[in-house]
Amino acid sequence: MSTETNEALVRRFIDEVFLRGDFSAVDELVADDFTPHTWGPMQPGRDGLKAAIERVSQGLSDEVMTIDDLIAQDDKVAVRLTSSAVQTGPFMGIEPSGKRYEIEEIHWFRIADGRVAEHWHQADFLGMMRQLGAMPGGAATGDRD
Repeated sequence: MSTETNEALVRRFIDEVFLRGDFSAVDELVADDFTPHTWGPMQPGRDGLKAAIERVSQGLSDEVMTIDDLIAQDDKVAVRLTSSAVQTGPFMGIEPSGKRYEIEEIHWFRIADGRVAEHWHQADFLGMMRQLGAMPGGAATGDRD
């Protein structure tokens, strides 16, 4: 597949899977043996991804992901993005805060046979916890650094 095709696939994945939580998009865009390398304990495959989508959707709303950079080479696509959401339910062990966070994230995707086969992810979770008031120096004190 061309790098342009892989880029378009990842853009669709971010929009339809991460933001919309569309299970039919998971079935269409994700390999049967999808491997999430950095998501903590979860089963590989589409069902594991769908379960993760359900967990996130119970804790967050009004999610936005803005792609800042996207680079593709061969079967890999790297994305640097800014994400934000409002924590409206329990999320990552934090009780609902009603607060919005905004963090930077980096995602790596490997594409195989026209589908997302593997995913790696790094994000500013410390910044997110601070902004949600779960750690000192956060939104509760007005300091977002």
